[in-house]
This record gives sequence, C-alpha cells and structure tokens, in this order.
Amino acid sequence: MLNLDPQTIISRIFILIIAFSVHEFAHAWTATRFGDETPRQYGRLTLNPLSHLDPFGSLMLLIAGFGWAKPVPVNPYALNRRSPAALMWVSLAGPFSNFLLAAVAAIPLRLGLVTFSSSSPLPGFFPTPYQFLLEFIFINLILMLFNLIPLAPLDGDKIVEYFAPPSLARVMSVIRPYGALILIGLLIIPSRLGFDVFSLIMNPALPNLLYLLLGGN
Repeated sequence: MLNLDPQTIISRIFILIIAFSVHEFAHAWTATRFGDETPRQYGRLTLNPLSHLDPFGSLMLLIAGFGWAKPVPVNPYALNRRSPAALMWVSLAGPFSNFLLAAVAAIPLRLGLVTFSSSSPLPGFFPTPYQFLLEFIFINLILMLFNLIPLAPLDGDKIVEYFAPPSLARVMSVIRPYGALILIGLLIIPSRLGFDVFSLIMNPALPNLLYLLLGGN
C-alpha cells in the first residue's frame, strides 16, 4: 500500500475505526441534543464503525493520512428552530472530538508512561505503543484541521458561514455546490505542479498543536 510499513498500516486501520466513528457520532449526538432526530432515524447515533465508514475516504486515510467518513444527515430547519447556532455547533462537534481524542492519547506520552523504548507485542509487525499513540495523535489532528477547511462538504463550511459577514456568506453559498470538485482539484492539480496545498494549510498549525499536546516529548 504505497510502501507503507506494516506498523503504519495496522495503526491507521485501528485509528480510522476509532477516529471516524467518534467524529460522526459527535455530529449525531450534538444534533439530537438540539432536537433533531434525523441522525437517530438513519442509524447514525452509534459508535458502530460500519454505520460511518466510507470506503474511499477510509482508503485515503490509510494511504495519505487524511480522509472522510459518511456525512451524518441532519435537518437544518429542525436545528434552527432550537438555535441559530445549532448547525454550527453540530459541525464543530466532529473536529472537536478529534482534538479530544488526540489530547487523551497525548496524556501517557506527556506523563512519560509510554516512551520510545516501549516494546511492540509482535516486533516487526505490530507498532509499539509509542508509535501507535504518535500516529493516533497526528492523524486525529490532521482530520481536525482538514475538516475545518471552509469548503463543503467539510465541517468548516458551516462553521465559517455562521461567523461570516453576509457578503462572504453569499459567496460561500454560490461555491457550495462545487465544494467537492474544488477539494478534488486541490488534491490532484497542485501535486502535478510539485506542491501540496493541504500541507501549506496544515503545516502552520500542526507543529504548534503537537507541541501543545506533547510539549518537548
């Protein structure tokens, strides 16, 4: 799988099951708290990964380190009846859940309970606890930052729209139907030209987040 070592592949399989399931459950749980029963009706108010995983998005996470799950269906009208900010909070819940997962995984590293010398249960095949936790933290932060990009169908679209002035909100509504195509274009076209748009977006924030969670570890 693009020359990934077995430790990385195994780590990412477990990580995508946890990270995507918690991310989508967070959307569903928050929507129901605001009175929208749509996620429950579609069977998405669950941590069962089979209800959430998208085959292509999961493959992208394994290969590229970022990806996506099946979006949780919500009823914006039901949410808006409860609060004008409800859809924003539902959207924010997913990326925030990834940050919480990263923060929890950082605790044993920050406290020195798991170190670089920790041994693997099956050397050469399974990752060490240190390797797994680092990959877990890194992937969850990447998923958080990726989903905060303000392009539909990513969560950042609805988050930014809530705070945007009317002029920017109108522009976002015009480009929203083409968001997925724009994302694909940003994935494919720049790589052909020798640079990575998503690295340019994420690199300023990612090192600072890693330092915040891990300190000097």
